[in-house]
Amino acid sequence: MASRIGVPKEIAEGERRVATVPDVVVKLVKLGFTVAVQSGAGEAANFDDDSYRAAGAEVVATAAELWAGADIVFKVRPPTPDEVALMRTGGMLVGFVWPAQNPELMQQLAAKKATVLAIDALPRQLSRAQKMDALTSMAGISGYRAVIEAANAFGRLFNGQVTAAGKIPPAKVFIAGAGVAGLAAIGTAANLGAIVRANDTRAEVADQVVSLGGEFVKVDYEEEGSGGGGYAKVMSEGFQKAQREMYAQQAADVDIVITTALIPGKPAPKLITAEMVRSMRPGSVIVDMAAEQGGNCELTVPGEVVVRHGVTIVGYTDLASRLSKQSSTLYSSNLLRLAEELCKTKDGVVDVNMDDDAIRGLTVIRQGEVTWPPPPPKLPAVAPKAKPAAMPAAPKGHGHGQGEPMAAGTLAIVFAVGAIAFVLVGLYAPATFLAHFTVFVLACFIGYMVVWNVTPSLHTPLMSVTNAISSIIAIGALIQIAPPLDAAAAPDRPTTLILGLAVFALALTGINMIGGFAVTQRMLAMFRK
Repeated sequence: MASRIGVPKEIAEGERRVATVPDVVVKLVKLGFTVAVQSGAGEAANFDDDSYRAAGAEVVATAAELWAGADIVFKVRPPTPDEVALMRTGGMLVGFVWPAQNPELMQQLAAKKATVLAIDALPRQLSRAQKMDALTSMAGISGYRAVIEAANAFGRLFNGQVTAAGKIPPAKVFIAGAGVAGLAAIGTAANLGAIVRANDTRAEVADQVVSLGGEFVKVDYEEEGSGGGGYAKVMSEGFQKAQREMYAQQAADVDIVITTALIPGKPAPKLITAEMVRSMRPGSVIVDMAAEQGGNCELTVPGEVVVRHGVTIVGYTDLASRLSKQSSTLYSSNLLRLAEELCKTKDGVVDVNMDDDAIRGLTVIRQGEVTWPPPPPKLPAVAPKAKPAAMPAAPKGHGHGQGEPMAAGTLAIVFAVGAIAFVLVGLYAPATFLAHFTVFVLACFIGYMVVWNVTPSLHTPLMSVTNAISSIIAIGALIQIAPPLDAAAAPDRPTTLILGLAVFALALTGINMIGGFAVTQRMLAMFRK
Protein backbone atom coordinates (compact mmCIF):
# COMPACT_ATOMS: atom_id res chain seq x y z
CA MET A 1 0.00 0.00 0.00
CA ALA A 2 1.30 3.43 -0.95
CA SER A 3 2.62 5.56 1.90
CA ARG A 4 1.18 8.91 2.85
CA ILE A 5 3.68 11.74 3.35
CA GLY A 6 2.66 14.50 5.79
CA VAL A 7 4.19 17.98 5.87
CA PRO A 8 3.32 19.89 9.07
CA LYS A 9 3.71 23.57 9.70
CA GLU A 10 6.96 24.34 11.51
CA ILE A 11 6.25 25.67 15.01
CA ALA A 12 9.79 26.65 16.08
CA GLU A 13 10.03 30.37 16.76
CA GLY A 14 11.14 32.31 13.70
CA GLU A 15 11.20 29.23 11.44
CA ARG A 16 9.79 30.13 8.01
CA ARG A 17 10.87 27.10 5.97
CA VAL A 18 8.65 24.24 4.86
CA ALA A 19 9.82 20.68 4.21
CA THR A 20 8.17 20.28 0.78
CA VAL A 21 7.28 22.79 -1.95
CA PRO A 22 4.56 22.37 -4.61
CA ASP A 23 7.00 21.52 -7.42
CA VAL A 24 8.35 18.61 -5.36
CA VAL A 25 4.84 17.45 -4.43
CA VAL A 26 4.26 16.70 -8.12
CA LYS A 27 7.36 14.49 -8.21
CA LEU A 28 6.47 12.71 -4.97
CA VAL A 29 3.07 11.83 -6.42
CA LYS A 30 4.82 10.37 -9.49
CA LEU A 31 6.81 8.14 -7.11
CA GLY A 32 3.50 6.68 -5.92
CA PHE A 33 3.10 8.60 -2.64
CA THR A 34 0.10 10.57 -1.50
CA VAL A 35 0.95 13.92 0.09
CA ALA A 36 -0.86 15.87 2.81
CA VAL A 37 0.15 19.40 3.85
CA GLN A 38 -1.05 21.24 6.93
CA SER A 39 -2.90 24.42 6.09
CA GLY A 40 -0.55 27.42 6.20
CA ALA A 41 2.61 25.29 6.27
CA GLY A 42 4.16 27.11 3.32
CA GLU A 43 2.80 30.64 3.83
CA ALA A 44 5.99 32.02 5.40
CA ALA A 45 7.95 30.72 2.38
CA ASN A 46 5.41 32.22 -0.10
CA PHE A 47 3.68 28.92 -0.95
CA ASP A 48 -0.06 29.14 -0.35
CA ASP A 49 -2.50 26.29 0.17
CA ASP A 50 -3.93 26.59 -3.35
CA SER A 51 -0.52 25.97 -4.91
CA TYR A 52 -0.26 22.71 -2.94
CA ARG A 53 -3.74 21.65 -4.01
CA ALA A 54 -2.87 22.38 -7.64
CA ALA A 55 0.24 20.18 -7.30
CA GLY A 56 -1.85 17.22 -6.09
CA ALA A 57 -1.54 17.49 -2.31
CA GLU A 58 -4.35 17.33 0.20
CA VAL A 59 -4.49 20.29 2.58
CA VAL A 60 -5.54 19.34 6.13
CA ALA A 61 -6.68 21.80 8.76
CA THR A 62 -4.81 20.81 11.94
CA ALA A 63 -1.47 19.40 13.02
CA ALA A 64 -3.18 16.59 14.96
CA GLU A 65 -5.01 15.45 11.83
CA LEU A 66 -1.84 15.57 9.75
CA TRP A 67 0.40 13.68 12.20
CA ALA A 68 -2.23 11.02 12.87
CA GLY A 69 -2.83 10.34 9.17
CA ALA A 70 0.78 10.36 7.89
CA ASP A 71 2.90 7.25 7.42
CA ILE A 72 5.96 9.46 6.80
CA VAL A 73 6.45 12.98 8.15
CA PHE A 74 8.79 15.40 6.39
CA LYS A 75 10.04 18.12 8.75
CA VAL A 76 12.71 20.81 8.93
CA ARG A 77 13.31 21.35 12.65
CA PRO A 78 13.43 18.47 15.18
CA PRO A 79 9.94 17.71 16.53
CA THR A 80 8.89 18.96 19.93
CA PRO A 81 7.59 16.55 22.63
CA ASP A 82 4.04 17.66 21.78
CA GLU A 83 4.60 16.81 18.12
CA VAL A 84 6.07 13.40 19.01
CA ALA A 85 2.93 12.72 21.04
CA LEU A 86 0.82 13.36 17.92
CA MET A 87 2.92 10.99 15.82
CA ARG A 88 1.45 7.67 14.70
CA THR A 89 2.98 4.64 16.43
CA GLY A 90 5.36 2.89 14.04
CA GLY A 91 5.51 5.92 11.72
CA MET A 92 8.54 7.39 9.98
CA LEU A 93 10.15 10.80 10.50
CA VAL A 94 12.54 12.46 8.03
CA GLY A 95 14.26 15.74 8.85
CA PHE A 96 16.89 17.38 11.04
CA VAL A 97 17.11 15.50 14.35
CA TRP A 98 20.66 16.08 15.70
CA PRO A 99 20.77 12.80 17.65
CA ALA A 100 23.94 13.67 19.58
CA GLN A 101 22.45 16.90 20.91
CA ASN A 102 18.92 15.52 21.55
CA PRO A 103 19.15 12.25 23.54
CA GLU A 104 15.75 12.81 25.18
CA LEU A 105 14.09 13.29 21.78
CA MET A 106 15.68 10.05 20.59
CA GLN A 107 14.17 8.16 23.54
CA GLN A 108 10.73 9.68 22.92
CA LEU A 109 10.83 8.67 19.24
CA ALA A 110 12.06 5.18 20.10
CA ALA A 111 9.12 4.79 22.51
CA LYS A 112 6.82 5.48 19.55
CA LYS A 113 8.40 2.55 17.67
CA ALA A 114 9.28 5.08 14.99
CA THR A 115 11.77 4.84 12.15
CA VAL A 116 13.78 8.07 12.05
CA LEU A 117 15.99 9.23 9.20
CA ALA A 118 18.10 12.19 10.38
CA ILE A 119 19.13 14.19 7.33
CA ASP A 120 21.93 15.75 9.40
CA ALA A 121 23.49 12.29 9.94
CA LEU A 122 24.07 11.69 6.22
CA PRO A 123 27.58 10.32 5.50
CA ARG A 124 28.75 13.34 3.53
CA GLN A 125 31.98 11.66 2.43
CA LEU A 126 29.99 9.41 0.07
CA SER A 127 29.87 11.03 -3.36
CA ARG A 128 26.48 9.49 -4.19
CA ALA A 129 25.02 11.08 -1.04
CA GLN A 130 25.67 14.64 -2.21
CA LYS A 131 22.25 14.95 -3.84
CA MET A 132 20.68 14.36 -0.39
CA ASP A 133 23.07 16.63 1.52
CA ALA A 134 20.75 19.16 3.12
CA LEU A 135 23.52 20.43 5.42
CA THR A 136 25.46 21.64 2.39
CA SER A 137 22.35 23.19 0.83
CA MET A 138 21.51 25.12 3.99
CA ALA A 139 25.13 26.10 4.69
CA GLY A 140 25.50 27.67 1.26
CA ILE A 141 22.41 29.81 1.79
CA SER A 142 23.49 30.73 5.33
CA GLY A 143 26.91 31.88 4.08
CA TYR A 144 25.29 34.12 1.50
CA ARG A 145 22.83 35.53 4.01
CA ALA A 146 25.59 36.19 6.55
CA VAL A 147 27.22 38.63 4.13
CA ILE A 148 23.86 40.32 3.48
CA GLU A 149 23.33 40.73 7.23
CA ALA A 150 26.85 42.13 7.58
CA ALA A 151 26.21 44.62 4.78
CA ASN A 152 22.97 45.66 6.48
CA ALA A 153 24.73 46.33 9.80
CA PHE A 154 27.84 47.90 8.22
CA GLY A 155 27.78 51.67 7.77
CA ARG A 156 29.61 51.78 4.45
CA LEU A 157 29.72 50.36 0.94
CA PHE A 158 31.57 47.11 0.36
CA ASN A 159 33.24 48.21 -2.87
CA GLY A 160 35.68 51.08 -3.08
CA GLN A 161 34.72 54.17 -5.05
CA VAL A 162 36.22 57.49 -6.07
CA THR A 163 33.53 60.15 -6.29
CA ALA A 164 33.38 63.92 -6.50
CA ALA A 165 32.47 63.93 -2.82
CA GLY A 166 35.51 61.92 -1.83
CA LYS A 167 37.13 58.51 -1.86
CA ILE A 168 35.44 55.47 -0.32
CA PRO A 169 37.84 52.65 0.62
CA PRO A 170 36.71 49.05 0.05
CA ALA A 171 35.55 47.09 3.08
CA LYS A 172 37.88 44.45 4.47
CA VAL A 173 36.21 41.15 5.32
CA PHE A 174 37.80 38.26 7.22
CA ILE A 175 36.05 34.88 7.16
CA ALA A 176 37.03 32.27 9.76
CA GLY A 177 36.38 28.86 8.25
CA ALA A 178 36.24 28.00 4.56
CA GLY A 179 33.75 25.17 4.51
CA VAL A 180 30.58 25.35 2.42
CA ALA A 181 29.20 28.34 4.34
CA GLY A 182 32.55 30.11 4.38
CA LEU A 183 33.11 29.65 0.66
CA ALA A 184 29.62 30.99 -0.07
CA ALA A 185 30.40 34.02 2.09
CA ILE A 186 33.76 34.55 0.36
CA GLY A 187 32.18 34.53 -3.10
CA THR A 188 29.36 36.87 -2.04
CA ALA A 189 31.63 39.40 -0.31
CA ALA A 190 34.11 39.39 -3.20
CA ASN A 191 31.29 39.95 -5.71
CA LEU A 192 30.17 42.95 -3.65
CA GLY A 193 33.65 44.42 -4.09
CA ALA A 194 35.17 43.84 -0.66
CA ILE A 195 38.75 42.81 0.07
CA VAL A 196 38.24 39.27 1.36
CA ARG A 197 40.58 37.20 3.50
CA ALA A 198 39.88 33.74 4.88
CA ASN A 199 41.44 31.06 7.02
CA ASP A 200 40.75 27.39 7.61
CA THR A 201 42.53 24.60 9.43
CA ARG A 202 42.34 22.52 6.23
CA ALA A 203 45.17 23.66 3.99
CA GLU A 204 43.61 22.04 0.91
CA VAL A 205 40.87 24.72 0.73
CA ALA A 206 43.40 27.49 0.01
CA ASP A 207 42.98 27.12 -3.76
CA GLN A 208 39.19 27.29 -3.42
CA VAL A 209 39.47 30.52 -1.44
CA VAL A 210 41.70 32.10 -4.09
CA SER A 211 39.44 30.92 -6.94
CA LEU A 212 36.50 32.78 -5.36
CA GLY A 213 38.43 36.04 -5.14
CA GLY A 214 39.73 35.80 -1.58
CA GLU A 215 43.17 35.68 0.00
CA PHE A 216 44.04 32.66 2.14
CA VAL A 217 45.66 33.68 5.42
CA LYS A 218 47.84 30.87 6.71
CA VAL A 219 48.51 30.16 10.37
CA ASP A 220 52.23 30.06 11.12
CA TYR A 221 52.02 26.51 12.47
CA GLU A 222 52.19 23.23 10.57
CA GLU A 223 49.37 20.82 11.41
CA GLU A 224 46.82 18.94 9.31
CA GLY A 225 43.25 19.98 10.17
CA SER A 226 40.99 17.79 8.04
CA GLY A 227 38.34 15.87 9.96
CA GLY A 228 35.73 13.37 8.86
CA GLY A 229 32.66 14.15 6.77
CA GLY A 230 33.91 17.47 5.43
CA TYR A 231 34.41 19.02 8.87
CA ALA A 232 37.55 20.28 10.57
CA LYS A 233 39.01 18.50 13.58
CA VAL A 234 40.00 19.82 17.00
CA MET A 235 43.50 21.26 16.68
CA SER A 236 46.40 21.09 19.13
CA GLU A 237 46.99 23.77 21.74
CA GLY A 238 50.07 25.00 19.84
CA PHE A 239 48.07 25.50 16.66
CA GLN A 240 45.22 27.19 18.52
CA LYS A 241 47.64 29.68 20.10
CA ALA A 242 49.15 30.58 16.73
CA GLN A 243 45.64 30.81 15.28
CA ARG A 244 44.49 33.21 18.01
CA GLU A 245 47.46 35.46 17.31
CA MET A 246 46.57 35.57 13.64
CA TYR A 247 42.89 36.25 14.41
CA ALA A 248 43.90 39.11 16.71
CA GLN A 249 45.89 40.71 13.90
CA GLN A 250 43.01 40.33 11.43
CA ALA A 251 40.37 41.61 13.86
CA ALA A 252 42.32 44.82 14.43
CA ASP A 253 42.70 45.38 10.66
CA VAL A 254 39.39 44.39 9.05
CA ASP A 255 35.90 45.90 9.12
CA ILE A 256 33.83 42.70 9.11
CA VAL A 257 34.46 39.27 10.63
CA ILE A 258 32.30 36.28 9.71
CA THR A 259 32.85 33.09 11.72
CA THR A 260 31.67 29.66 10.57
CA ALA A 261 33.67 27.19 12.69
CA LEU A 262 31.75 24.14 13.94
CA ILE A 263 32.84 20.67 15.04
CA PRO A 264 30.14 17.94 15.06
CA GLY A 265 28.88 17.00 18.50
CA LYS A 266 30.86 19.72 20.28
CA PRO A 267 30.21 23.35 21.30
CA ALA A 268 31.42 25.93 18.81
CA PRO A 269 35.11 26.79 19.41
CA LYS A 270 35.77 30.29 20.76
CA LEU A 271 37.84 32.05 18.10
CA ILE A 272 37.09 35.74 18.73
CA THR A 273 37.80 36.87 22.28
CA ALA A 274 36.43 39.95 24.04
CA GLU A 275 39.89 41.50 23.76
CA MET A 276 39.80 41.06 19.97
CA VAL A 277 36.37 42.74 19.86
CA ARG A 278 37.75 45.70 21.81
CA SER A 279 40.60 46.02 19.27
CA MET A 280 38.18 46.39 16.34
CA ARG A 281 37.27 49.82 15.00
CA PRO A 282 33.91 51.30 16.06
CA GLY A 283 31.29 50.48 13.44
CA SER A 284 32.82 47.09 12.65
CA VAL A 285 30.60 44.00 12.38
CA ILE A 286 30.88 40.37 13.50
CA VAL A 287 28.45 37.81 12.08
CA ASP A 288 28.65 34.64 14.17
CA MET A 289 27.23 31.79 12.08
CA ALA A 290 27.92 29.31 14.90
CA ALA A 291 25.63 31.15 17.35
CA GLU A 292 23.20 28.23 17.61
CA GLN A 293 26.00 26.08 19.10
CA GLY A 294 27.19 28.79 21.49
CA GLY A 295 29.03 31.00 19.00
CA ASN A 296 32.63 31.50 17.90
CA CYS A 297 32.74 34.92 19.61
CA GLU A 298 32.78 35.23 23.41
CA LEU A 299 30.31 38.12 23.30
CA THR A 300 27.73 36.56 20.96
CA VAL A 301 24.14 36.37 22.20
CA PRO A 302 22.39 33.58 20.24
CA GLY A 303 19.39 34.83 18.28
CA GLU A 304 20.12 38.52 18.89
CA VAL A 305 22.07 41.48 17.55
CA VAL A 306 24.10 43.24 20.22
CA VAL A 307 26.61 46.10 20.23
CA ARG A 308 29.74 45.65 22.32
CA HIS A 309 32.57 48.22 22.39
CA GLY A 310 31.10 49.86 19.29
CA VAL A 311 31.10 46.57 17.35
CA THR A 312 27.81 45.07 16.11
CA ILE A 313 27.68 41.32 16.79
CA VAL A 314 25.03 39.47 14.79
CA GLY A 315 24.07 36.18 16.45
CA TYR A 316 21.13 35.07 14.31
CA THR A 317 20.39 31.34 14.46
CA ASP A 318 17.99 31.33 11.50
CA LEU A 319 20.09 32.61 8.59
CA ALA A 320 18.83 29.95 6.16
CA SER A 321 15.25 30.62 7.25
CA ARG A 322 15.69 34.29 6.33
CA LEU A 323 15.75 33.14 2.70
CA SER A 324 12.83 30.80 3.30
CA LYS A 325 11.63 30.28 -0.27
CA GLN A 326 15.05 29.37 -1.63
CA SER A 327 15.92 27.28 1.43
CA SER A 328 12.65 25.38 1.28
CA THR A 329 13.11 24.66 -2.42
CA LEU A 330 16.61 23.22 -1.94
CA TYR A 331 15.71 21.30 1.21
CA SER A 332 12.66 19.71 -0.38
CA SER A 333 14.81 18.67 -3.35
CA ASN A 334 17.20 16.92 -0.96
CA LEU A 335 14.28 15.05 0.64
CA LEU A 336 12.96 14.13 -2.82
CA ARG A 337 16.29 12.51 -3.70
CA LEU A 338 16.10 10.58 -0.43
CA ALA A 339 12.55 9.48 -1.26
CA GLU A 340 13.79 8.22 -4.64
CA GLU A 341 16.40 6.09 -2.85
CA LEU A 342 13.78 4.73 -0.44
CA CYS A 343 11.22 3.99 -3.16
CA LYS A 344 13.10 2.74 -6.21
CA THR A 345 10.05 0.76 -7.35
CA LYS A 346 8.02 4.02 -7.67
CA ASP A 347 4.97 2.43 -6.07
CA GLY A 348 4.89 4.49 -2.87
CA VAL A 349 6.28 1.65 -0.77
CA VAL A 350 9.34 2.56 1.29
CA ASP A 351 12.28 0.18 1.76
CA VAL A 352 14.86 1.21 4.38
CA ASN A 353 17.85 -0.72 3.05
CA MET A 354 20.34 -1.00 5.90
CA ASP A 355 22.92 -2.47 3.51
CA ASP A 356 23.08 0.88 1.72
CA ASP A 357 25.78 2.98 3.43
CA ALA A 358 23.95 6.27 2.82
CA ILE A 359 20.60 5.00 4.15
CA ARG A 360 22.30 3.22 7.06
CA GLY A 361 24.04 6.45 8.08
CA LEU A 362 20.76 8.39 7.97
CA THR A 363 18.77 5.84 9.97
CA VAL A 364 19.19 6.73 13.64
CA ILE A 365 16.15 4.76 14.85
CA ARG A 366 14.58 1.76 13.13
CA GLN A 367 11.20 0.52 14.33
CA GLY A 368 11.92 1.76 17.84
CA GLU A 369 15.49 0.46 18.01
CA VAL A 370 18.18 3.14 18.29
CA THR A 371 20.75 2.48 15.55
CA TRP A 372 22.84 5.61 16.07
CA PRO A 373 25.77 6.06 15.81
CA PRO A 374 26.20 4.04 12.61
CA PRO A 375 29.31 2.03 11.74
CA PRO A 376 31.83 3.80 9.50
CA PRO A 377 30.75 3.65 5.83
CA LYS A 378 32.59 1.23 3.59
CA LEU A 379 34.68 3.55 1.46
CA PRO A 380 36.44 2.16 -1.63
CA ALA A 381 39.82 0.76 -0.62
CA VAL A 382 42.78 2.68 -1.94
CA ALA A 383 45.44 0.34 -3.27
CA PRO A 384 48.79 0.91 -1.51
CA LYS A 385 51.48 2.37 -3.65
CA ALA A 386 53.92 -0.34 -4.64
CA LYS A 387 57.58 0.37 -4.23
CA PRO A 388 59.21 0.87 -7.62
CA ALA A 389 61.07 -2.30 -8.51
CA ALA A 390 64.46 -2.27 -10.16
CA MET A 391 64.15 -2.33 -13.94
CA PRO A 392 65.24 -5.77 -15.19
CA ALA A 393 67.77 -5.81 -17.95
CA ALA A 394 66.23 -6.63 -21.31
CA PRO A 395 67.36 -10.00 -22.64
CA LYS A 396 69.60 -9.85 -25.66
CA GLY A 397 67.99 -10.46 -28.99
CA HIS A 398 64.49 -9.45 -27.82
CA GLY A 399 62.47 -6.37 -28.67
CA HIS A 400 61.55 -3.72 -26.12
CA GLY A 401 58.17 -3.39 -24.49
CA GLN A 402 56.08 -0.24 -24.13
CA GLY A 403 57.80 2.34 -21.95
CA GLU A 404 61.12 0.42 -21.92
CA PRO A 405 64.26 1.84 -23.56
CA MET A 406 65.36 0.21 -26.77
CA ALA A 407 68.23 -2.21 -26.33
CA ALA A 408 71.61 -1.03 -27.65
CA GLY A 409 71.84 -3.90 -30.17
CA THR A 410 68.36 -3.20 -31.55
CA LEU A 411 69.14 0.52 -31.84
CA ALA A 412 72.32 -0.26 -33.79
CA ILE A 413 70.38 -2.50 -36.20
CA VAL A 414 67.76 0.21 -36.80
CA PHE A 415 70.45 2.81 -37.58
CA ALA A 416 72.25 0.34 -39.87
CA VAL A 417 69.07 -0.41 -41.84
CA GLY A 418 68.34 3.30 -42.13
CA ALA A 419 71.85 4.06 -43.35
CA ILE A 420 71.66 1.29 -46.00
CA ALA A 421 68.28 2.65 -47.18
CA PHE A 422 69.73 6.16 -47.57
CA VAL A 423 72.75 4.81 -49.51
CA LEU A 424 70.47 2.90 -51.91
CA VAL A 425 68.30 6.00 -52.42
CA GLY A 426 71.40 8.11 -53.13
CA LEU A 427 72.84 5.57 -55.65
CA TYR A 428 69.75 4.61 -57.64
CA ALA A 429 67.02 7.27 -57.14
CA PRO A 430 66.63 10.06 -59.74
CA ALA A 431 68.18 13.42 -58.92
CA THR A 432 64.77 15.12 -58.82
CA PHE A 433 63.50 12.58 -56.23
CA LEU A 434 66.55 13.15 -54.09
CA ALA A 435 65.96 16.90 -54.04
CA HIS A 436 62.28 16.48 -53.15
CA PHE A 437 63.06 13.84 -50.51
CA THR A 438 65.57 16.18 -48.84
CA VAL A 439 62.99 18.96 -48.75
CA PHE A 440 60.42 16.51 -47.32
CA VAL A 441 62.70 15.42 -44.47
CA LEU A 442 63.61 19.01 -43.62
CA ALA A 443 59.93 20.03 -43.76
CA CYS A 444 58.99 17.25 -41.33
CA PHE A 445 61.70 18.34 -38.90
CA ILE A 446 60.91 22.06 -39.15
CA GLY A 447 57.15 21.41 -38.98
CA TYR A 448 57.54 19.32 -35.86
CA MET A 449 59.62 22.01 -34.16
CA VAL A 450 57.21 24.78 -35.19
CA VAL A 451 54.05 22.98 -34.07
CA TRP A 452 55.18 21.58 -30.71
CA ASN A 453 57.07 24.69 -29.63
CA VAL A 454 54.02 26.95 -29.84
CA THR A 455 53.30 28.46 -26.39
CA PRO A 456 49.56 28.17 -25.55
CA SER A 457 49.22 31.76 -24.37
CA LEU A 458 45.80 32.51 -25.88
CA HIS A 459 44.43 28.99 -26.30
CA THR A 460 44.31 25.59 -24.70
CA PRO A 461 47.34 23.44 -25.62
CA LEU A 462 45.29 21.35 -28.07
CA MET A 463 43.90 24.41 -29.81
CA SER A 464 47.37 25.93 -30.06
CA VAL A 465 48.66 22.81 -31.85
CA THR A 466 45.74 22.71 -34.29
CA ASN A 467 46.14 26.42 -35.08
CA ALA A 468 49.87 25.92 -35.69
CA ILE A 469 49.15 23.05 -38.11
CA SER A 470 46.48 25.16 -39.81
CA SER A 471 48.98 27.99 -40.22
CA ILE A 472 51.48 25.69 -41.97
CA ILE A 473 48.75 24.38 -44.29
CA ALA A 474 47.70 27.96 -45.07
CA ILE A 475 51.29 28.92 -45.95
CA GLY A 476 51.60 25.91 -48.27
CA ALA A 477 48.31 26.74 -49.97
CA LEU A 478 49.33 30.37 -50.45
CA ILE A 479 52.59 29.26 -52.10
CA GLN A 480 50.60 27.22 -54.62
CA ILE A 481 48.12 30.01 -55.32
CA ALA A 482 50.55 32.94 -55.50
CA PRO A 483 51.90 33.76 -59.02
CA PRO A 484 55.67 33.31 -59.54
CA LEU A 485 57.86 36.40 -59.42
CA ASP A 486 59.60 35.36 -62.65
CA ALA A 487 57.41 33.40 -65.06
CA ALA A 488 60.48 32.39 -67.16
CA ALA A 489 62.26 30.97 -64.14
CA ALA A 490 59.18 28.98 -63.11
CA PRO A 491 57.48 27.80 -66.32
CA ASP A 492 55.64 24.93 -64.64
CA ARG A 493 52.43 26.34 -63.16
CA PRO A 494 50.20 24.23 -60.86
CA THR A 495 47.31 22.49 -62.55
CA THR A 496 43.71 23.58 -62.06
CA LEU A 497 43.17 20.63 -59.68
CA ILE A 498 46.10 21.65 -57.47
CA LEU A 499 44.94 25.27 -57.41
CA GLY A 500 41.42 24.15 -56.46
CA LEU A 501 42.72 21.95 -53.65
CA ALA A 502 44.90 24.81 -52.40
CA VAL A 503 41.95 27.23 -52.31
CA PHE A 504 39.80 24.61 -50.55
CA ALA A 505 42.54 23.92 -47.96
CA LEU A 506 42.97 27.66 -47.36
CA ALA A 507 39.22 28.08 -46.76
CA LEU A 508 39.07 25.16 -44.30
CA THR A 509 42.09 26.31 -42.33
CA GLY A 510 40.69 29.84 -42.20
CA ILE A 511 37.44 28.54 -40.71
CA ASN A 512 39.38 26.44 -38.20
CA MET A 513 41.61 29.32 -37.08
CA ILE A 514 38.76 31.85 -36.79
CA GLY A 515 36.68 29.29 -34.91
CA GLY A 516 39.58 28.64 -32.54
CA PHE A 517 39.81 32.30 -31.62
CA ALA A 518 36.03 32.56 -31.22
CA VAL A 519 35.92 29.54 -28.90
CA THR A 520 38.83 30.90 -26.89
CA GLN A 521 37.06 34.25 -26.41
CA ARG A 522 33.95 32.46 -25.17
CA MET A 523 36.03 30.42 -22.73
CA LEU A 524 37.74 33.54 -21.39
CA ALA A 525 34.36 35.28 -21.02
CA MET A 526 33.26 32.54 -18.62
CA PHE A 527 35.87 33.73 -16.11
CA ARG A 528 35.07 37.42 -16.37
CA LYS A 529 32.75 39.01 -13.83
